[in-house]
Amino acid sequence: MAAAPAPSGPAAGVAVRLRGVTKTYDNGVRALGPIDLDVGKGEFVSLLGPSGCGKSTALRLIAGLSAASSGFVEVSGAQASKKSIGFVFQEPTLMPWTSVHENVRLPLKLAHVSPDEAEARTGEALAQVGLSEFANAYPRELSGGMKMRVSLARALVTDPDILLMDEPFAALDEITRFRLNNDLLALWRNLRKTVIFVTHSVFESVYLSQRVIVMTPRPGQIAAEFRIDAAEPRTEAFRTSPGYSAHCRDVSIALAQASGEKLAS
Repeated sequence: MAAAPAPSGPAAGVAVRLRGVTKTYDNGVRALGPIDLDVGKGEFVSLLGPSGCGKSTALRLIAGLSAASSGFVEVSGAQASKKSIGFVFQEPTLMPWTSVHENVRLPLKLAHVSPDEAEARTGEALAQVGLSEFANAYPRELSGGMKMRVSLARALVTDPDILLMDEPFAALDEITRFRLNNDLLALWRNLRKTVIFVTHSVFESVYLSQRVIVMTPRPGQIAAEFRIDAAEPRTEAFRTSPGYSAHCRDVSIALAQASGEKLAS
């Protein structure tokens, strides 16, 4: 029997759709899948799992930076388009020889956006992440958290529909990480981007997300998902609430089970 053709696009309101997606590298390592996943427009979803489970691979497939071995990836009804996607990597990857302003402006320069428009959009992106006063600073003059803000501004400057974030706060101290979590949620509320956020922190995934996707060890598959219903805007009151603790407990149990860990009786 012939395979059914892939649908022409995600259903209305779906920003990203993965169907039967797998990834096997040339060396034979099966990194991912098969997985099926829909992410709604404007939704904040976290992919949670142990290191090496294929979370980052999934982001790269969505971004079009790598091709699936099987299955298909659709972004807003079309094959993954770099123009509609902003990507924030775990490392800021800033150019050390030029200013914050020029680091953020780079994607617009590469896209041949007019100087006047590029200037306006760069200024807006820096304001969105609270770095207007540091436009002329150099990366060596910034803290780790500020460098990550620059990376976020660079991803936002093209006004993407979808923001992919690959463990962007993993290397930061806890206080800075909490602050950037709050800032990211404020940006998401204001801009209503679709956010897919990779993390190995249960606590971060529950605090940030509307939905947490728990993945198995490699080859990563979806083991469980949780909808995190909490009043908006989320504040420190949510982080210290019984509801937050209950969500963290449930997600932790699912992650342990997905990883094959034995739970204490």
